[in-house]
Order: sequence, then C-alpha cells, then structure tokens
Amino acid sequence: MTFTTIISPEQLHERLGSSGLAIFDCRHSLADFALGRRLYDESHIPGAFFADAEIDLSGAKTGTNGRHPLPDPESLARFLRVRGVGDDTQIVAYDDGGDIFAPRFWFLARWIGHDAVAVLDGGLSAWKARGYPVTAARVQPVREGALTIRLHPEYVVEAAYVQQHLRRDDMQLIDARANDRYSGAAGGGMDPVAGHIPGAKNRCFEENFRPDGTLKSPQELRADFERAGFDPKRTVHQCGSGVSATVNHLAMQHAGLEGSRVYNGSWSEWISDPSRPIATGSEP
Repeated sequence: MTFTTIISPEQLHERLGSSGLAIFDCRHSLADFALGRRLYDESHIPGAFFADAEIDLSGAKTGTNGRHPLPDPESLARFLRVRGVGDDTQIVAYDDGGDIFAPRFWFLARWIGHDAVAVLDGGLSAWKARGYPVTAARVQPVREGALTIRLHPEYVVEAAYVQQHLRRDDMQLIDARANDRYSGAAGGGMDPVAGHIPGAKNRCFEENFRPDGTLKSPQELRADFERAGFDPKRTVHQCGSGVSATVNHLAMQHAGLEGSRVYNGSWSEWISDPSRPIATGSEP
C-alpha cells in the first residue's frame, strides 16, 4: 500500500525496519533554527534521518525571494538519494504533530515528482503516546537510491502570477497565517511589513488539525473548504514564507480536492517589492 497524504503511527510501526521505507524527522523552530537538530540528537524514530528546514528544505535567499525559497530540485533529489530514496521508496515525514514542517517536506517531495510521501499523523507526539520506540542513534543509508526528478512546475505560482490575478475570479488566495498576522494586528512579526496580499482570505493552518495534532478527516476538511467557497482549481495557498501554506495544500489533497497550488515566496517575498499592494484588517 502506498501512502500519499498521511500515515498513522500504527501503519508506520508495522513497516518499521522494512526495505523501501525512508523516514525523515522535520522538527524545527522558526525562533531557534538549531532546535530541530538538538531534538533529533536526543531522540527520534528508529531509522529516521534529519531534514533541516533552513538548509535541506530551502534554497538560497537573495533578499527578494522570501524567507524559505524553494530548494534547487537537483540538490533536494541528491539529499534524498544519499539517504537511500529511490523511485519506489515510501517516504514518511514527521514533526511534533499539528505543525508545518512535515507538510513542507511532503510538498517538496511531490514537487520534484515523488508521490509516495506521507506525513505521520499526529507526529512524534502520537508515536510516543502509543509507546512506540525512539532512539538517539544516527542512521546510515545502506546504499544510494536511484531517484528520478519529474518536476511539477504547475504546483507553484510566482509573484508575477499572483499580482496579475489579484481580485480576479480565476484565483482564490488562502493565507495560512494566524489571523493577527494576516490582519496586521500583530505587526509584521518575522517580516518588516504587516498585513496581507489584497484579496486573500484567511484560513490559519491550525484549522486543519484536531486538538491532538492529527489531521481532520477528509469529510471534515472537504466540508470546511466547500463551506468557505474554495475551489481547488482556482486556489493558491500562501503564508509568510511558503511553509504553513503547505498544510492547507495537504488538507485539500487529503480531502480529495485536487488542483490547488502554492505561492512559495508568499508574504515575505511579496513585501520585498514596495510597489506591490498590501491590505490590512480582517477582510480581504
């Protein structure tokens, strides 16, 4: 069985140690870039590799392309290959649960053409809650994987596309940040300018999770998106820097609502050009 959105702790535990499986620990903190590695070194799921959100899952910053630019596809593929990932490998990414970094990994793997990738539902917290094992041991790949890049440029849009389609019926922007950042009430936060892209509607990434950090059911998510009037074929997900936006994208895919895209540069790229319009307040 191939997992393409989420995998339960029970399903992963059944496959632990089997061939054709690669696990990645994506824990990270935007307030402390070294925290994820420290947590990994303390304990992680047996066999899991560490994926650094700032290094492995991001590209070079130019000052105008946002805080988490897309990585170079070949660099990302090489990172996966040397950890044994091939075309037939089932990848599982996890964070602490109810977080944004495993979905970022999930999106990037799909972007370079590897669909057999899933987020551990509930993250490491759910894994530990079931009494499943953790270890501090580093893991070494047995051999390099043969992973083929099949890039999907249609999964993303650029700033120019967003600007050309502002407030047009053929694009629906969903901003995944917390409402106080979206509205500007919290100030710029990690970014020097507060507010949101004109026309964007706010759906905080946290709305996709239950209180225990597991993803809502496909039926619940579909009802949420349809109630809000979001059409996946027109939807473009964004956030502060393209990371939490992937949670809304994952939620749509899990609900069977395919076709949405991600503006990876998001707010941090948008505001790097002062000629681009901004909005504040709770309305789009």
